[in-house]
Amino acid sequence: MIAWKKLLNSFLYAFTGIIKTFKSEQNFKIHIFVSVIVVLTAVTLDFSALRMTVLLIVIGIVLALELMNTAVEKTVDLITMESHPLAKEAKDAAAGAVLVFSIFAVIIGVLLFIEPLLKSIES
Repeated sequence: MIAWKKLLNSFLYAFTGIIKTFKSEQNFKIHIFVSVIVVLTAVTLDFSALRMTVLLIVIGIVLALELMNTAVEKTVDLITMESHPLAKEAKDAAAGAVLVFSIFAVIIGVLLFIEPLLKSIES
């Protein structure tokens, strides 16, 4: 049998992490803001279910990576507040992961939006 209280608490902890990250991390706020604009634009352009699915997957990955980046940064800070080359490498690598996927997200976004945008301009 599922321990409902334990399950509920795991969701509450996860939502708390998302909310705290939103409140404390500028880049997460930017990703959320851009995501809302992009989704509203996709709805306005009447994206197909497939296009919207791909878009939401890409957005979800970017947001999840930003949350993981924050987790890495906080963990490194907990272990050492001193400037250490390995701590910097860990933080930079986590930030780099977000940057790499964000670049690919922009490319995917252009590919997803170009046809619907051209159609809306023509009509």
